[in-house]
Amino acid sequence: MNTRNISLLILSLILSVQLYGQTQEIRLFSHRGGRMEHDENTLQAFQASYDAGYYGFETDIRMTRDGELVVTHDSSLDRTTNGSGTVESHTRAEIEQLRTKQGNKVLFLDELLDFLQDKSGLYVEFEMKTNPAELYPEERIAAYCDKLYKMVMAKRPADADYIFTSSDYRALRYMQSHYPDAELLLITGEPCNDQTIALCKTVGIKRLGATMNGTSRASVQAAHEAGLIVSLWPGQSIEDFMLGAYLGCDYMCTDIPIQLKDWISEHAPWIKVIY
Repeated sequence: MNTRNISLLILSLILSVQLYGQTQEIRLFSHRGGRMEHDENTLQAFQASYDAGYYGFETDIRMTRDGELVVTHDSSLDRTTNGSGTVESHTRAEIEQLRTKQGNKVLFLDELLDFLQDKSGLYVEFEMKTNPAELYPEERIAAYCDKLYKMVMAKRPADADYIFTSSDYRALRYMQSHYPDAELLLITGEPCNDQTIALCKTVGIKRLGATMNGTSRASVQAAHEAGLIVSLWPGQSIEDFMLGAYLGCDYMCTDIPIQLKDWISEHAPWIKVIY
């Protein structure tokens, strides 16, 4: 960790808080259950983050060949499991025989929803992984979104904020047209800027998930003035968190939830963070 950079960011944040009246509040959530600390997107990862005091999570959902929804980021099974090929070419029964590289069970959406169902104060992002496009043609997008929405909402705790996110506007568009009550977030690999703000306004989505690289405090303020909620990524380090806080984001993911929570408690307790 670069102590000088951390100190400069802390100083900037202190000055910002003094100037802007200490009104900022950040919702911090565990990205894939904390992928740099735990076996990503497994029940063990989500349990560890929850045990550490997190009620905010992000996860990724794909569809098997027989239409089951599985919690995994990649289409390929090779990086995270002892299997090979794509999630989309396997059945649930086949994937249930696999284990992650760390020996854990591959998690399915129904199992994750059962884990979350009795918990209060949740914020959960369900990222709709409907790429590559050739594996998710329009008719499969429809089946995927229908099943995802109905499963998630059937087991959503009354006070939970469940958000459907994607970088694939096809899935977001389907949700908009068929489930207008769904809370949506548009993910982009671009910064929060005039173009991404305009895109959100054009497609009628009020949550923007943008990269910190190239984002400015002024652009986040402009997004807020346009009525948008800003979530920033990545969250791979303490420096990332401090930068996101300085930029003024509303939400931020973290790959190091336990390390970061401990650090904030010890070094930056004045930052108002909801976990």
